[in-house]
Amino acid sequence: MTLEKLIETLGGKLVQGNPQQEMDGVSSSQFASPSELVFAENPDAAQKALNSFAGAIVLPAGCAASYPADRCVVEADHPRLWFALAAKLLKPFPAPSGIHASAIFGAHVEFGEGVSVGPTAVIGDDAKIGAGTHIEAGAVVGKHVRIGKFCRIYPRVVIYPGTQIGNWVTVHAGAVLGADGFGYVRDPATGAYTQFPQQGRLVIEDDVEIGANSTIDRGALGETRVRRGAKFDNLVHVGHNCDIGEDAILVALTGISGSSTIGKGAVLAGQVGIGDHVHVGPGVILGGQAGVFSGKTVTNEGLKPGTVHWGTPARPLQQVLREQATLARLAKRRKNSL
Repeated sequence: MTLEKLIETLGGKLVQGNPQQEMDGVSSSQFASPSELVFAENPDAAQKALNSFAGAIVLPAGCAASYPADRCVVEADHPRLWFALAAKLLKPFPAPSGIHASAIFGAHVEFGEGVSVGPTAVIGDDAKIGAGTHIEAGAVVGKHVRIGKFCRIYPRVVIYPGTQIGNWVTVHAGAVLGADGFGYVRDPATGAYTQFPQQGRLVIEDDVEIGANSTIDRGALGETRVRRGAKFDNLVHVGHNCDIGEDAILVALTGISGSSTIGKGAVLAGQVGIGDHVHVGPGVILGGQAGVFSGKTVTNEGLKPGTVHWGTPARPLQQVLREQATLARLAKRRKNSL
């Protein structure tokens, strides 16, 4: 794709170089070839990019005092975002590869145009797979599952019966979608546990990405829902009846207990732990290893945008730092008084 076409699609301004320069990928300044694009966001990174072998550099205006005469340079307000969007354009969705002979299908399966199914994949009865979707090797798609258009289901993914998946969804290897939630009723006389019914459904909306070996449980009697644009890292667990908001970010080893809600645009960093029936408000940022007790609500009400909540129980980071400083002073006084 030419730089001219990229700029027509993504915006930005070609301030130097040939608009017909062909680009076939993106890279870092260290490894870029003459057909690849790199980006920079500060003067140091700009200097490295401009001295690289890259075919074009995208950076903000004013990031460098001057440009070498032989460089193709694109100026954009948000070069990292421009670079990421360009990467998607330069690496289009895989072409259809057909249906492998070893794949297994149930009755009344419906495929849209250009569906690909890899070796030993299993598709259950009455499943519907949208146009252009790829089901890769060893994946298992249960009965009555609905998968939308241009999804990519990587190897060994398991999708339990009745799960609904929207368009442009990516599910990485080993993820399990729609398993039973962890809900049990204890008999007070014997101490034995009986599973509470887990017969709801899981709904994943458009443009969601699920990381490798993540698990999302179906609803108990209702539904678990992951809303448009949410992104999960690897090894994330979401319990039954949860509602994950649009564009929420869940980082590795985060665990969310049942019936919790995560607001639009919230960010849960690594190893965050959420109790049951918790509400995390829109835009809330929970720092690594933060914890929220069952039934609690965390919001940004009365706080500056971008406030980070940390610790257990999660509270604004500045408050945590003040508490730690106070404890340190008290410990020092006690030591000096002994």
